[in-house]
Amino acid sequence: MRDEALLGPWIRRFLLEHVVAERNLARNTQQGYRDGLCQLLPFVAKRVGKSIDRLNVVDLSAELIRAFLTDIEVTRRCSIATRNQRLAAVRAFAGFVGEHSPVHIEWSGQIRSIPFKKTDQAVVPYLEKAEIDALLAAPDRRTEQGRRDYALLLFLYNTGARASEAVGVKVADLDLNAPSVKIHGKGGKQRYCPLWTATVVELRALVADGAPSRSVFLNRCGQPITRFGIHTAVERYGLKVVAKMPSLATKRVSPHSIRHTTATHLLRAGVDINTVRGWLGHVSLDTTNVYAEVDFETKAKALEKCEAPSLGKIPKRWRDQPALMDFLRSL
Repeated sequence: MRDEALLGPWIRRFLLEHVVAERNLARNTQQGYRDGLCQLLPFVAKRVGKSIDRLNVVDLSAELIRAFLTDIEVTRRCSIATRNQRLAAVRAFAGFVGEHSPVHIEWSGQIRSIPFKKTDQAVVPYLEKAEIDALLAAPDRRTEQGRRDYALLLFLYNTGARASEAVGVKVADLDLNAPSVKIHGKGGKQRYCPLWTATVVELRALVADGAPSRSVFLNRCGQPITRFGIHTAVERYGLKVVAKMPSLATKRVSPHSIRHTTATHLLRAGVDINTVRGWLGHVSLDTTNVYAEVDFETKAKALEKCEAPSLGKIPKRWRDQPALMDFLRSL
């Protein structure tokens, strides 16, 4: 059996040469492609009765890929968005193989012709001002962990940073005199966000005497906090304040909902949408426009500004007017 026919070498080349070396895709994208293939290979191996290491490229037939996608939705009960993410990884891999192996061009075309499913546009979750205030008040700032968690929540709300971006912030990225923070976003893009005075006070205490290469946010063991750690902390405080703020019971409180909250509140404060785009690190303004679509309060204020003027008394209909001869005599 020729090595060209084996699947394993192609996957290694795809992940190491193409995803990392040629395209330099973000770490999260690399992990997404890896996770998709990790789910696909055992599924295919079981269906064709081979070990994973002996699979051929053509064993990943379009029929099996479709069965795999159905399994994701039905058995695993994943969303259509997750299904499309897994398909994106497979299509990217098929494109790479077809580009470098003429004998697999037809196979590549069959895989890449599998369509993505259309998804409904989900409503962007965000917190009202009273709700985010309650969340910020939840940590016990008399304890060291409570002060760290408060600084983290305040930083997320101030900057609208993703959890992965907050994880990557180093002491050297802070300029507490300006004051601002350099955030390393998706695809290696960088942006600067201004910091509130309250945020500066909390961060100054948090990073006192910290080395420039040290992570700003540490866990209770003194190690850099992880994305999972940030999600856990935010969700824990979200559950804690439900008793005081019952409206949060119907909302998912997460780092990303805080990010949505930042964008929505900036728009309500009158910040133009292009500035919000730069604040959040969006490549396209279309992404930021979602917040203008969902914010009912901003729509209501806009409606008030263009409300139809009062026309006074409603004029009488023609049939209610005096008889024409009577009108002429009255002149």
